Amino acid sequence: MPSDPRRYDRSDNDGYRPPPRGGAYENVLLAVLFATFGFVFFDRLALNFLSPYFKAELGLSNSDIGLLGGLPALAWALSGLAMGYLSDRVDRRKPFLIGAIVLFTAFSALSGLVGGLASLLLLRAVMGGAEGAVLPLAQPMMIHSSRPRRRGLNMGLVQGSSAGLLGGVLGPIITVYLAEAYGWRMAFLATVVPGAILALLVLFLVKDLRLQHPATLAQDRADRIETESAERSAMTLSMALRSRNVLLCLTISIFYLTWFTTTQTFAPLYLSEVKGFNGGQMSSALAGIGMAWVVWGALVPGISDRIGRRPAMVGFSALAVIAPMAVIVIDSPGLLFLALALTYTGLGCFTLMMATIPAETVPRHLVATCLGLIMGIGEIFGGFVAPWIAGVLSDSFGLQVSMFISAAAAAIVVALSLGLRETAPARMQAS
Repeated sequence: MPSDPRRYDRSDNDGYRPPPRGGAYENVLLAVLFATFGFVFFDRLALNFLSPYFKAELGLSNSDIGLLGGLPALAWALSGLAMGYLSDRVDRRKPFLIGAIVLFTAFSALSGLVGGLASLLLLRAVMGGAEGAVLPLAQPMMIHSSRPRRRGLNMGLVQGSSAGLLGGVLGPIITVYLAEAYGWRMAFLATVVPGAILALLVLFLVKDLRLQHPATLAQDRADRIETESAERSAMTLSMALRSRNVLLCLTISIFYLTWFTTTQTFAPLYLSEVKGFNGGQMSSALAGIGMAWVVWGALVPGISDRIGRRPAMVGFSALAVIAPMAVIVIDSPGLLFLALALTYTGLGCFTLMMATIPAETVPRHLVATCLGLIMGIGEIFGGFVAPWIAGVLSDSFGLQVSMFISAAAAAIVVALSLGLRETAPARMQAS
């Protein structure tokens, strides 16, 4: 259920002032949330880049690695569902965001102290739970403080480019360097410092967002932001979950998370065990994923602001089909870097199907709930179940099976995206 604005009747003069929209604060908020969500993915993907270093020491199989890659996704799902609903219900975001940063940093660092599979699974699950809370808190803040013409771009920078730069480009370089110079345990322990810095930045630079507070509603009227239709404003959660776009985004999320998590979990192992890449070759080749993530994470939502959400989803998802196949067929680290940089476009689409399209389909008091639900369902089936199945099949038929599964999942996304209804403001005004 959404927050009830009437509960603010006695607190109109409580001194709360909503975050500014546009101007310098828009850029400050973008920078802080960019760094925060990017560090979330630095932590999440560190395990994949470090798996060749601890797999033998901890006695793990491919199915164990798949479980380790998928378990944080399950925790993401549950916490995303809970936090999306809770933040909409109590209408607070900043305190939850600070708590999430502190928790996922602590448990990521403790991963460097594990002695076996069970303890690593436990710590990564708790860490994933804290990380899963970040996006349902961050994107409503970014939506509120963005000017409409920059909405898609800002959301793409927060959710896509940030993860690509910190998790995809810097992640493999820094974690592999630390693992080879100081051991894989130090690579986990070193995450304490940036996590503490980010918590302080949010504390001092980010303003809390209370969407249903009278001061926020008055700001919306004064700024003359685009108003929702009467039908959209009256939409309940059950109605939102029956709408075509939300149902399609829920389904797309499952297959896109399958594409993402399976590729991220098994590409490092495929390159090291099947193709014989050393640590430097592996990290340099997979940095192409990070480069694509940075570029396409911003470009895809930005382009969709102009050409529409639906054609962007279809076209860029078609390119994403090629990325896991490139891991199989290209043997040169340099050429593989280039191929991945050009075809790993799916993370730009993540912003559209998880946040932008739902935010333009449902009333804003349901955005975090729907975002958490879409992310949660995708993480459970695509992020948790799919990589575990891929690991089991890889143990039986070879690691190349995992890349085929990733490519097939992206192809299904292309077909599903054809059914989306357009929501981009520029396209809707032109029609």
